[in-house]
Amino acid sequence: MQFENLTALYHFLDEQVTQDVSGDELFAGSYLRGFISLASSEYGDESQVLTQVLALNISEKLQVARTELTPQDRQIVQDYWQQLETAFTA
Repeated sequence: MQFENLTALYHFLDEQVTQDVSGDELFAGSYLRGFISLASSEYGDESQVLTQVLALNISEKLQVARTELTPQDRQIVQDYWQQLETAFTA
């Protein structure tokens, strides 16, 4: 996956509602969008590129909040995050 900037990533996540994706993907995308938004607000606006520093910040926030989810949901979110994380460049 590649995204030009944060806006493109948000658009991808928002469009999942109209796509043929599983309930798990919808859940994980929605959950992660909140963490991405929270972390990215510390670095700039929605036109910012996806950097490794931003990805690390998101990962750290997810780790802190890991007890919010059941083990099964935590795995779903983690698996989805691993897919999205590849879009964050150096």
